[in-house]
This record gives sequence, C-alpha cells and structure tokens, in this order.
Amino acid sequence: MTIPLVVGIDGSEASLEAVDWAAREAALHTVPLHLLYAAGRDQEATDVLGAATGRARETALGVPLSTEVRHEDAALALVDTGRNAFALVVGSRGLGGLSGMLLGSVGLAVAARSDCPVVVVRGTAEHRDARFGSVVVGVEEGEGSGTALRFALREARARRCRLVAVHAWSTSAGAPATPRTPVWYAPDSRRRSPVQVLDDALRGPAETYRDASVSRRVVEVPARQALLEAASEADFLVVGARRRRGHMGLQLGLTNHAMLHHAPCPVAVVPQI
Repeated sequence: MTIPLVVGIDGSEASLEAVDWAAREAALHTVPLHLLYAAGRDQEATDVLGAATGRARETALGVPLSTEVRHEDAALALVDTGRNAFALVVGSRGLGGLSGMLLGSVGLAVAARSDCPVVVVRGTAEHRDARFGSVVVGVEEGEGSGTALRFALREARARRCRLVAVHAWSTSAGAPATPRTPVWYAPDSRRRSPVQVLDDALRGPAETYRDASVSRRVVEVPARQALLEAASEADFLVVGARRRRGHMGLQLGLTNHAMLHHAPCPVAVVPQI
C-alpha cells in the first residue's frame, strides 16, 4: 500500500490552505492524502474534519482520502504519523499560536523532529498555486544536501518545471580569501571553487533525474539572503537538515529557521539520509 501524504489540521484558515496545497501535491505524486486532527479531549472533531475533507475533495477529486483524530499533543501526533508518511504538511500558523509568531510552535517542533520531509505552507496564493514554474533548493558545502536535492528534483519533475539550485558563500570580513577558496570552507574542499561545490553536489542526483531542467546559481552573499531572493519567484523552496549527533531531531540552523519564518512560498525541510 502506498504511504500517504499527511496534513495536520486544526480548523484554522492556515491549516485549510495547507489542505489545499497537500491535496494538489498528493494528486501530483499519485499518493493518498491523510488528514490528521490532534484534538483536545473535549473538542468536537466533526466540523473541523468536515471542512478539511470538503476542501481536499474540491481541490483534488479522486485522490484517496482518509481522516484520523488523535487526542494528544499535535506535534507528537504528527511526528509519530510521519514515520510512515510520504511527507508531513502543516500550515504556517495554528489556532493556538500567538499573533506575533511568524510560524506556529507545532510547525517548528515538527520540522525539527520529523523523520520525513516537512512542508510548511507559506506565502500568498500565487506562490501556493504554482504560478512561477520553479522549485528552489539550497545546496551547502559537504554531504548534507544530497537528500534535499533528490527531493527537489523529484518535485520539479512532478511539476514539469525547472529546478534552481542555489549555493551561497561569503568570506569572513577582512580575510585574505579569493572566490575560489572561501576561508570558511572545510580543509578537504579548499581546492574546489564554489561553482565546483555546486556541480559536485548535483552530479549524483541529476543522474537519476536526467530529464530535469536545472539552473545553477552561485552567489557571494549570506545563504539566507540568497534563498529568500530566489524564493521570491518560486513555487516551492527546499532546504536540507542534518541529523544531530548523539541527540534526537535535526540541526535546523539559522538559515532553515529564517526560511521557515520568512519564506515567501511553501518550504520543505528534508532530513539528511
């Protein structure tokens, strides 16, 4: 049986927007859609499930649909379900979130703990409705971007759009470095230019997706700036996350936190495998 795409719902408008996005995503990849509602003991689930189910069926008629109510913490319920999921999808804010928060606490907790990709549905309707024709992926130095690249290439192929692979680098202030040997690069990569770092990262995943249209972008600016600029004209942003050594969960880092809170389009955090 095909594993489902799981979307967390809570009755908020943000969660309904997440249902819309997830229903289209499920149709793109021909996978079932599973609606998960983590309700309090005294909460009535009928109205929430009914509204979300109606949106899903209206958006992607024909996608196999299932629902589930769990009376436990929403983040724990989603992470547990995500152990056997195509991906987890959440809205950018929930009913319980503070109005000043850019990302709800549930979304942040799930992104930091999940074993599968987590998508936070952000941005305006034009970014959520795939009108730009591009998927952006951040590529870092080292081995941490391979899983994210494969995920992003798969998404670009499913959407029949181009992939924009972004590698950003910057030298420390006052350091005697050249663009070919940024001072913060690890010693084993000093002989590679930033362009070579990106080419090397793409080589393996691109072999699997030979039909993908890939644009390479190497920029000498902080990664947060580079990714936000690229995402301003994108339908989907993908970033990778390393496993925490000796601890549960992922190393989200400053760049991933910035994307989760400020990206102008839906953003996926993909755990490194």
